Amino acid sequence: MLKSERVRTSGLRWLWLTACVMLVDRLTKLWVLHHLMFLDPQRVTSFFNLTLALNTGASFGFLHNASGWQNVFLSSLAGFVAIFILVWLSRLAKDARWTSIALCFILGGALGNAWDRLSYHYVIDFLDFHLHDWHFAIFNIADTAICVGAAMLLLSWMHRADHS
Repeated sequence: MLKSERVRTSGLRWLWLTACVMLVDRLTKLWVLHHLMFLDPQRVTSFFNLTLALNTGASFGFLHNASGWQNVFLSSLAGFVAIFILVWLSRLAKDARWTSIALCFILGGALGNAWDRLSYHYVIDFLDFHLHDWHFAIFNIADTAICVGAAMLLLSWMHRADHS
């Protein structure tokens, strides 16, 4: 099978979504870097702020106090995840749209955050949801794409389990 045929007949044809996630993630992070002050919340609504935060760790601040090895580890992990997802996408049938889209969201998010880690040695976060003084972890578009993709995969697997 020709390479172009493989792309058209597999989940790889959805990779444009990965590029879109990465582009939106990159553009929003650049905007935030140029328009917000570090940890100075800008109120948008009563429950949502834009707050520039620099995350040297992983999700929810995990590993944020590590000595720097976490950037190499997490960037390498993103690379392995990217290869795994690309292989998975290449093996998916053309009609596996839901799974392909979910994987492309996860891939775009993983690569968006890896870009930050490799460029800055931290991830740029800015979406700050809160209820009075309780704040959820500050996150970004890449994190959102990963969560949406993971939720889509879970829903897909639960749907298949119900129909087995």
